Amino acid sequence: MTVEHLNSGEILSQATIYNGVVNVCGLTADDRSLDAKGQTEEILAKIDDRLASCGTDKSKLLMATIYLTNMDDKSGMNEAWTAWLGDLERPARACVGTALGSADTLVEIVVSAAK
Repeated sequence: MTVEHLNSGEILSQATIYNGVVNVCGLTADDRSLDAKGQTEEILAKIDDRLASCGTDKSKLLMATIYLTNMDDKSGMNEAWTAWLGDLERPARACVGTALGSADTLVEIVVSAAK
C-alpha cells in the first residue's frame, strides 16, 4: 500500500493517509491572543477542514492527543471539545501538559480518523 502525503513540506506533511487511516499533524491556533478555549475552537475548525480535504470528518475520529501548556486550562479546552463533538461518539484521547513552540501557544491537537 502507498502512503499519501498531503501538503508535504520541509519539516512535515499536513496529513498522511495509509490503509484507510488519516493522520493529521499537530495544529495550533493562528490567533494566539485567544485563551485556551478560543484557541481550541480555532484548532477544531482547522481539523474539520483538514479532515474534509482528506475525505473524512470528525464522526470518524479514532484518536486525539491534546497538548496544553497549562493543565489549569483543561476545563476551557474541554468545553470547546465537547461542544465541537456534540452528540458524536468520543474518540480515544490523551491530554498532556507540556511546553509548546511559543509562550502564547496554549493548545496543540493531533488527530487520526478512519477514511
